[in-house]
Amino acid sequence: MKKITLIIISLYFVGCSHSNKKNDAVARVYDEYLYKSDLIGLVSFGTSAKDSIKIVQSYVNSWVKQKLMNYTAENNLSSKQKNFTKQLEDYKNSLMVFEYEKELIRQKLDTSVGDTEMVAYYNKNQKEFLLKDNIVKVWYVKMPIGATNIAIVRSLYKTETANTKPKLEDFCKKNAVNYFLDDSTWLFFNDLLKEIPIKTYNQEDYLKNHRYIELEDSLYSYYVNIKDFKVKESLSPLGFESENVKNIILNKRKLKLIEDMQKKIYKNALESNDFEIFK
Repeated sequence: MKKITLIIISLYFVGCSHSNKKNDAVARVYDEYLYKSDLIGLVSFGTSAKDSIKIVQSYVNSWVKQKLMNYTAENNLSSKQKNFTKQLEDYKNSLMVFEYEKELIRQKLDTSVGDTEMVAYYNKNQKEFLLKDNIVKVWYVKMPIGATNIAIVRSLYKTETANTKPKLEDFCKKNAVNYFLDDSTWLFFNDLLKEIPIKTYNQEDYLKNHRYIELEDSLYSYYVNIKDFKVKESLSPLGFESENVKNIILNKRKLKLIEDMQKKIYKNALESNDFEIFK
């Protein structure tokens, strides 16, 4: 522990001194050394002494273990087993092709996806868009228990007239602990349950039999208007899947772009006699 502490202190001065290299060694595994200079930047300025010691100890121990494993592998594998030339070449080629494809996509991919294209893909592939969980469109309001103006919430949260939402929203901004009035957005019912303490053993039955919900616990009262719902394994609405549909279309475009590029390269090389397949 004392040695590690001294090492940490010396790190702040190692850049200004020219001490003997071997004397600066922190650890050794066979003929390989870890030096103080290798630890520069490991500990951020302002880190406590206790945390600094832990960071340095962890790094040194990991370095020792890795070097021991390297030495053991080096001395227990045959020359053939240690020859990674082909794997490295394959990996390098894969990286180059990947970078080229990425640059091609960056330059050539049309990222605009119109509503017509999204609707067409959604309608043609509806089996891909079955819900895995129940979803809802809701209004909900969370109020402090015993609030004197609860009657206003009760009179508004069930109402469907055009001017109801602005009135309720204005009220909630001033009085509610939390609220959600975006009835154009689908939510996972399970996410709603994290906010509203609804207890149910069968979500599907509950949703089919409850439109307006009033609950309270020791701190809050809750008012929920379930405006619409879809149960799991039914067709997911396009509005809920729009981002997913867009990503699928873009991914198909990427694959098509790469496929066309590969075909073009092959065709040009064939016409230029740049390759031969010997029989």
